[in-house]
Amino acid sequence: MADPTPHDRPLSVEEYLAFERSSPARHEYVDGYVYAMTGPSRRHSRIAGNIFARLWAAARGGPCRVHQTDIELRVGRNYYYPDSMVACGPEPDDPYVENAPCLVVEVTSPSTARTDRREKATAYTALPSLGAYLVVDQGRRLVDRHWHDDAGWHRVTLVGHGTIVLPCPALTLTLDEIYEGVEFPPPEETRRVREEAEAYR
Repeated sequence: MADPTPHDRPLSVEEYLAFERSSPARHEYVDGYVYAMTGPSRRHSRIAGNIFARLWAAARGGPCRVHQTDIELRVGRNYYYPDSMVACGPEPDDPYVENAPCLVVEVTSPSTARTDRREKATAYTALPSLGAYLVVDQGRRLVDRHWHDDAGWHRVTLVGHGTIVLPCPALTLTLDEIYEGVEFPPPEETRRVREEAEAYR
């Protein structure tokens, strides 16, 4: 999420939805505040596209719906736009929203990494339907995999190489597939971009 858009007061859910449905740009809604979504980099787009393509191919012909970016996820009174999301239950009445996904994926940017790993992780893992949440780094080959079983929530970080088992659709996803065709900037460039992003927080 970027900085909140200028409003003289927090918005109600109803006001946000009316604003969002008439807006040409996308905004997330958290605790009454509206946050404009910034455009993705080519690297971000490539990574998110790789993941979506594998999910869509695995889900094709089955009961699950796979979304990329444009469908909102409602968590309580908050609304987010995950980079990828899979839902397999009944469709909600609202055609723009999912509220019971089994898988959520966020691809980080320098300005969203902290939110993806903290606030969104807390919000998403509170969903009873969710079986896994992936936080995918766009600056290096690194994926945080959160998953749920009878013992509760767990997290493991995969660096460089590794395999991720997803609950829905039933799929084994590798870091090679996630980062296929992705070129990374030199370490000093990555460090500079992150430092600039931190300066604007």
